[in-house]
Amino acid sequence: MSNFEQFHFDFYQSNYTIDDQEEGYNSYGSNENVCGSRKSQMGEQPPASGFAPSEMLLSSQSYTGQILQPTYSPNTLSHLSYTDGFDEEPPLLEELGINFEHIWQKTLTVLNPMKPADGSIMNETDLTGPMVFCLALGATLLLAGKVHFSYVYGLSAIGCLAMHALLNLMSVPGVSHGCVASVLGYCLLPMVILSSSAVVFSLQGILGTLLALLIIGWCSLSASKIFTSALAMEGQQLLIAYPCALLYGLFALLTVF
Repeated sequence: MSNFEQFHFDFYQSNYTIDDQEEGYNSYGSNENVCGSRKSQMGEQPPASGFAPSEMLLSSQSYTGQILQPTYSPNTLSHLSYTDGFDEEPPLLEELGINFEHIWQKTLTVLNPMKPADGSIMNETDLTGPMVFCLALGATLLLAGKVHFSYVYGLSAIGCLAMHALLNLMSVPGVSHGCVASVLGYCLLPMVILSSSAVVFSLQGILGTLLALLIIGWCSLSASKIFTSALAMEGQQLLIAYPCALLYGLFALLTVF
């Protein structure tokens, strides 16, 4: 038995003491406190790159103002600098090619056949005035009991094509379809006056015939004057006025009869 007790004592004998156990326990507690503090810090401040998008981080970092009084840093203003480009854009009417000053000048040139035409203004493909005058002609004919919208637009298209071919044969620089349609459409304004008078009284008489002839001469004279000034066709105004008179004569027939 003594040998067994000696073996048992030698087997369980070690250098581990109670002081070492307390020291290990304290070190474990300190490590646990350190880990706990780190976890609490991580819980209070989550990682930015793991959960929050970059846009939210940028806005949260750049905002330094108060409630209802936001302020931004220069980095944020650089992203918003594109809004200043809207002030430098041209107006919408200018982008669409609508110039009311030129429209008014062309209208005055048509209303006054003796006024010299400005070739730089007349040689433009402006169809705002012609469309308005064509609609006005059709509306006044409708008030007189004549539904001739299709005739108005059909004669306008055929007349523009014929005049375009004729002017290209007579002029050296040539002319575009838009310019021909613009000039012929603006010179349709006196015909609107004739159709407006047809609403008040009948034109199927001597007075109506004379008024129609006057309006035809007015329209053809204005159109030939504009074409000669825009295309530099000096001395050929009468040659241009004749086909214009034939075209506007068709509109006069629609208005009278």
